[in-house]
Amino acid sequence: MEKLKIIVDEAIGELEKTLSKDQVDEVSRVINAAVIRGMLEGQHRAVDACNNFADAEQDMAHKIATAIRKKNDALIVNLSSMR
Repeated sequence: MEKLKIIVDEAIGELEKTLSKDQVDEVSRVINAAVIRGMLEGQHRAVDACNNFADAEQDMAHKIATAIRKKNDALIVNLSSMR
């Protein structure tokens, strides 16, 4: 989670030199939303990859997919609370 905040902060840092405070806040909101959407896309791809295992490995794949979802859900909650 901290790494994503650093990515957003670095992007915003460059904008603070040329934009007003209100503009920076709006751009920050947009970047945060994009980061969350990107994380969700990564989650969906990881879960899809887990679902492509053979039947014998489905139980383990399901456990991995569940763990991925839980960690990403926690990440999204934490990112949303940082706004």
